[in-house]
Amino acid sequence: MSLPRGVTTLKEVRDSCRNCRLRSLCLPESLSTADIGKLEEIVHRRKPIARGDYLFQAGHPFTAIYAVRTGSIKTSTLLSNGDEHISGFHLPGEVIGLDAITSDRHPSAAIAMETTSVCEIPFNSLEALGEQAPALQHQLVRIMSRELVTEQGTAQLLTRRSAEQRLAAILLNFSDRFANRGLSASRFRLPMSRLDLGNYLGLVPETMSRTFRRLEEQGLLSIAGKEVSILDKCALTELAYGTGPDASDTTRSGRA
Repeated sequence: MSLPRGVTTLKEVRDSCRNCRLRSLCLPESLSTADIGKLEEIVHRRKPIARGDYLFQAGHPFTAIYAVRTGSIKTSTLLSNGDEHISGFHLPGEVIGLDAITSDRHPSAAIAMETTSVCEIPFNSLEALGEQAPALQHQLVRIMSRELVTEQGTAQLLTRRSAEQRLAAILLNFSDRFANRGLSASRFRLPMSRLDLGNYLGLVPETMSRTFRRLEEQGLLSIAGKEVSILDKCALTELAYGTGPDASDTTRSGRA
């Protein structure tokens, strides 16, 4: 068997960009086989990160962006009083680190919520490759635009909404994101703790527990630990957005 350029083992063939099941989420469909081969040459597939370990810390120099392959990562910052503020949750196929491009330092820390593997892409090499492959450069701009939309959606999610609306919206967000990965949109496992989810939504633990319970009592959800089953998506959507399930909303399509 002839191995792709830059690849030395069968395992690397299975793990390569062209064979990755998440390819459609982080690579443009128009990227040629030759350009994918060039991209594979600069991608570093790091050893898995254990739960609770840092991918990078706030203030560290920016050298690369990272695509989550398996597992999940949260990004967070420390407030002036020393409390943690969680700014996002990142699933397989999503890219982390783009918010450091302007300052050349990471403004937030990235921490594994479970055993997680990532692809590390040196940014200088990616920029140079983008000049040779316009489709790749376009994809990078598209991902950056998605990050901006996500930030705007998060602001909308947390502004002037009740606890029930916030929780309903974030669960629908995860539903859509799992569906984009070919997984069930109605039954999924949340990778974060309720404490972290409450931190992200701006809700204290007691409020989180009451809110989950109210949504269960209304017949919208079924909860078993971290396992969530959406029982009435139409009603959950109505609660979150005051509209039907086909309506568009940046907080639904963006990343949390």
